[in-house]
Amino acid sequence: MTHTSPSSSPIVATGAGAEEARVRANDRSHVFHSWSAQALIDPLPIASASGSYFSDYSGKRYLDFSSQLVNVNIGYQHPTLVAAIQEQAAKLCTIAPSFANDARSEAARLIAEVAPGDLNAVFFTNGGAEANENAIRMARLHTGRHKILAAYRSYHGATAGAIALTGDPRRWAAEPGLPGIVRYWGPYAYRSAFHATTEQEESARALTHLRGILMVEGSHTVAAIILETVVGTNGILVPPPGYLAGVRALCDEFGIVMIADEVMAGFGRCGEWFAVDHWGVTPDLITFAKGVNSGYVPLGGVIISDEIASTFANRAFPGGLTYSGHPLACASAVASINIFREEGIIEHARALGIDVIGPELRALAERHPSVGEVRGLGVFWALELVRDRDTREPLVPFNASGADAKPMAEFATACKERGLWPFVHFNRTHVVPPCTTSADEIREGIAILDEALKVADAYYTGS
Repeated sequence: MTHTSPSSSPIVATGAGAEEARVRANDRSHVFHSWSAQALIDPLPIASASGSYFSDYSGKRYLDFSSQLVNVNIGYQHPTLVAAIQEQAAKLCTIAPSFANDARSEAARLIAEVAPGDLNAVFFTNGGAEANENAIRMARLHTGRHKILAAYRSYHGATAGAIALTGDPRRWAAEPGLPGIVRYWGPYAYRSAFHATTEQEESARALTHLRGILMVEGSHTVAAIILETVVGTNGILVPPPGYLAGVRALCDEFGIVMIADEVMAGFGRCGEWFAVDHWGVTPDLITFAKGVNSGYVPLGGVIISDEIASTFANRAFPGGLTYSGHPLACASAVASINIFREEGIIEHARALGIDVIGPELRALAERHPSVGEVRGLGVFWALELVRDRDTREPLVPFNASGADAKPMAEFATACKERGLWPFVHFNRTHVVPPCTTSADEIREGIAILDEALKVADAYYTGS
């Protein structure tokens, strides 16, 4: 196959090669990509996808250990989900959110049915960032307060309010941002900000830290504490025992709204409908997107407690979107939730984490000194890569780019050359395949990781 590369003159190609060249040329001429220096990228054209794999125009298949952006929970091209979208398109493609619609109302009913506690109402958005924007608006109006506590190690979206909530470096270019955001350190036992030596100490000290921030900020000025139930892109940080219950107790004590951002962690990703279910904690608001319908059509939303919903019973909620509760998106969510139930996908994801992914990754750590820590739940795992296990020096520095990021770039290339598409961020590789991935496919991918980690081991400097 021949194609046009960015640095060469056009080459005549036919068939799949011609199509790939056309896609690549149009992309480079007209598509402005997110989070990228446009002249420094050359996106891979993708021709097809099925199950846990996607393929390029040469026919090379990649086992997807990223689920794209950790959203293709149900896998690619699930026939029942595709059929549901087609059926809805033939019936009614769109209707304004001010009308009642069967797909929208059924999606809301099913989402409320699997949500914990008294979270019985759903405000639909087009994605996770908009969900978080509207959740903080609800919290501020419900409490009459303005401050929002948000963690440093977090990502909540790229719209104006959501990027202000975000703690990781992606927020820097958007600052100064939305006023009233106050930062706190969440638990991260491997790199404890609290000098903790056990998970129990980490939980207790993180909660003491949070209480201290409420004291000096004035708890009476704080509308909400927002957290990713399991921190996603910033490390797959599973909260230690007692932490979420402690946050819930602080919120109850001071009349603060607890917002659980489950955009990435929800809908099977952690082996439960929602990650909070692991700890039996019910927040006041849950934000969701991604796995609710695996991104087949854009959809997100806020699941709202009865108490907060009642605030707007006789008072208009000042927010809305043209495509809120879009019928095609909601029909896909209905189909997805039913597929999850009928095919036992939640149970499958939970078992994969317990029986396959966890044990296999821990075995990898025994063979590769560059693996500093393994952590995760369900189909939501991370390997933290280091240069020295004793000092825990990261394989690459925080927010590394260019030459500093070379070891991770080489590791990712080694994965892709072998047919595995990884999810890498800073000094971590995340293992986040679709929740429908088979045990054999997981082992296939981990075998590739086993080979690629030799690249990371080559940079190891510890004893």
